[in-house]
Amino acid sequence: MTQMQRQSSVPASPRSSQTSNQRLYLRLLWRCAAPRHRTHLVLLGSAVLGFLSAPVLALSNSVGETGIDAYRLHEAPYNLTGRKIAIGQVEVGRPAQLGLDKAANTNSVVRVQRLFVRNNSAQPNDYVDNHAARVASIMVSQDKRLRGVAPGAMLYSSAIGNDPNGGQPQECVATQTVANQNGGDVRAINFSFGESLRRDPRPKPVLDGNALLTQCVDWSSRVHNALYVISGNQGRGGFPIPTDTFNGMTIANSMTLIPNTGVFDKVDFFSLGSEPTFVIGRDPATERNVGPRRSVTLVAPGRAIATFKPDGSVAPPDTGGTSFASPHVTATVALLQEYGDRMIRQGMDANSPSPQWTLMARQQEVMKVVLMNSADKLKDTGDGLLLRMSRTLRNIANRTWLESDAYRDPKLPLDAEMGTGHLNAYRAFEQFKSGQWSPTAPVPPIGWDYQTVDVSEAEAPSYRDYELEQPLQEGSHVAVTLAWNRLVELQDSNQNDAFDEGESFQDQGLNNLDIYLMPAEATDTSDSVWSSVSQVDSVEHIFHPIPTTGRYKIRVVFRKQVNQSVQPYALAWWTVPAR
Repeated sequence: MTQMQRQSSVPASPRSSQTSNQRLYLRLLWRCAAPRHRTHLVLLGSAVLGFLSAPVLALSNSVGETGIDAYRLHEAPYNLTGRKIAIGQVEVGRPAQLGLDKAANTNSVVRVQRLFVRNNSAQPNDYVDNHAARVASIMVSQDKRLRGVAPGAMLYSSAIGNDPNGGQPQECVATQTVANQNGGDVRAINFSFGESLRRDPRPKPVLDGNALLTQCVDWSSRVHNALYVISGNQGRGGFPIPTDTFNGMTIANSMTLIPNTGVFDKVDFFSLGSEPTFVIGRDPATERNVGPRRSVTLVAPGRAIATFKPDGSVAPPDTGGTSFASPHVTATVALLQEYGDRMIRQGMDANSPSPQWTLMARQQEVMKVVLMNSADKLKDTGDGLLLRMSRTLRNIANRTWLESDAYRDPKLPLDAEMGTGHLNAYRAFEQFKSGQWSPTAPVPPIGWDYQTVDVSEAEAPSYRDYELEQPLQEGSHVAVTLAWNRLVELQDSNQNDAFDEGESFQDQGLNNLDIYLMPAEATDTSDSVWSSVSQVDSVEHIFHPIPTTGRYKIRVVFRKQVNQSVQPYALAWWTVPAR
């Protein structure tokens, strides 16, 4: 527990493992687990005990080539460090700031733009927290030995505080405070904490997306155009709210399957994922989303990450957790957004704006699909047929994406533990740099779009076709990701266009969109090669082989209207042209 956690039976918690003795933890797991689950603990035990003798990994591994491969983007010719891009952080406590806090008198490497406690400016030495400082260092550390993912980004951080009577309303106020910084232009906000269902005031609370904090995140995503990156559920009992977000991203953490390689390529045993099989002291059913909707969208490094304490000294790498995975994703957004702003400015300076680079590049839905569609699943053998992916990711049971139900079932766009795969910042850059392409003309092999579908003037659901300009190679894989927002409205009793304590949100539901991979000449979706047709998710994802070399297209279908008749969406695709 951090020094700032509330004094309550189940406080809000940073999502990093608090186990100091893994062997003791495993004995406790064995006692509490049902007999049918103990076979899984044998695998867990051998992995954890093997990890005890493994060499310590440093931040350079998690940010470098064997992690998310972001350091490559820091160097020429890219020179991306997140300059002038604002990102945010909300936690129980806050990082320290040089010139404000005594703890930071020797810390010149982790620089924060501005600090708050909920909606008030932070006061000297109040609410400084070790956990928040370590998370911040992953994002913006400027230390030459342990650079963060986006050392040039502007970080705004708000602490929730330790009011024993506080809860989700105060957390929403802190979130809104961060989202409104930099003139309301904060591109991504990191949550390395969570709330327990035990503290949720609803009668018989479940993970249905309607806890106040989850609704706050989904409302703010749309209203403030910020991508919320939520650390995933984990540990002994879990802190699942707001991992049931629709509009944000929930991040699981990875570890190294073979320690000596340093490659983050396995989902950590402490990640509960979307469908935990057992949780100490609780019914695991309460720790999963209601219905078939899955929570995990992406995996990022979280085990044995070297970070900085508030005083600027290096914290010893510990077992880590999703707390340290999510800031890798948040800060990657800063790198991509720096590039996007650069391209937008270039078009403006040339007095001839490029249709590939407009303000649509700043949409949080675009960042979401770019990160998800570029994720690593299976290491490419060198022929490019697996989209030049750099690692094979395995789940807790050592199964790959090809063995997942998400690969086989078009109604399941996400794997329960892996989401769409492992964060790869360099591949995300390659996905993003291709630019925006409209369906009004054939599109290149790699690209993205921010568009709308409209059912207001048609009896049948509207659709848009993205025809690939080049034939696709037989045996290659296609990756396509679609994302759109759940509509959550603020019940703004005082009409000030802001959330105030005592107010609430109203879930207006989720329109249903689907995607299809089809032969270019096909007119009916029944002729599709593959599809993603979840009825409950706000994302769809296809990863499927091309059966025959030829021309193909991607169709986005507005399947069912639940709220508004015009639905904005973001789409990203990555294909392999025929040779």
